[in-house]
Amino acid sequence: MLQFNDVDSLRAWRATHPQVAFVPTMGNLHAGHLSLVALAQAHAPQVLVSLFVNPLQFGPNEDFARYPRTLDADLALLHTAGVSAVFIPEVTALYPTEPTCFIEPSFLADELCGQHRPGHFRGVCTVVMKLFHLAQPTVACFGKKDYQQLTLIRRMSEEFLMPIQILGGETERAADGLALSSRNQYLSLTERGIAPQLYANLQTIARHLNHGHRDYIELETAASKALNHAGWQVDYVSIRERDLRLPAQTSQQFVVLAAAKLGNTRLIDNVEAG
Repeated sequence: MLQFNDVDSLRAWRATHPQVAFVPTMGNLHAGHLSLVALAQAHAPQVLVSLFVNPLQFGPNEDFARYPRTLDADLALLHTAGVSAVFIPEVTALYPTEPTCFIEPSFLADELCGQHRPGHFRGVCTVVMKLFHLAQPTVACFGKKDYQQLTLIRRMSEEFLMPIQILGGETERAADGLALSSRNQYLSLTERGIAPQLYANLQTIARHLNHGHRDYIELETAASKALNHAGWQVDYVSIRERDLRLPAQTSQQFVVLAAAKLGNTRLIDNVEAG
């Protein structure tokens, strides 16, 4: 498994391989990331993974400084998984000067997580665009757990006419249903016992939608109340079309999304319905 820290080395390697599948991550890898690696391996002979905690997507009061960084463990997992190459840039490699040019998504950027994390998706889209330019992948894999991120990256890739197939990997879950996330380790033992309620409430909404219930506000409000009563601080519970537009009365294809804090830990999840 090759390791690159600088842009020139990555470009030189990429030039020798016609087909590369790319899995961008912020490290602290778990089974969800490894499932994306497996998805990538099914679509290209060479798989590149990036490990980079992107400062541009964190707000001033968010967890950039304490975000878990586990490089040695990550490299061991990727080596065992058979990854071809890993890109591990320093911040100065991707941002050699103070950034003045950004990807500014107008579609969805101020909705859902964007409403509660101003500038987050600007930071995500900007770093992904940089990484796409460097890696020039034929395929790129992102998890469905961050459904809004996946949707925005697909839209960005389409609008900029990028020849990249964007694949969404299914959410990996613990046995009790909690979506795997690097931030789960912030949870106390008590909070960890409560955390699966987020997924359970989304499943309840999905069952109602699958049985023809179409009072979206009622379903969203009931789930929010249940979570708040259990000790969560709900940012949103939202029923949307699969492309994240608000649902039309005739829709049969939904995604139910939620973000909520449990203590100091903000968790997101979603369930497709219909």
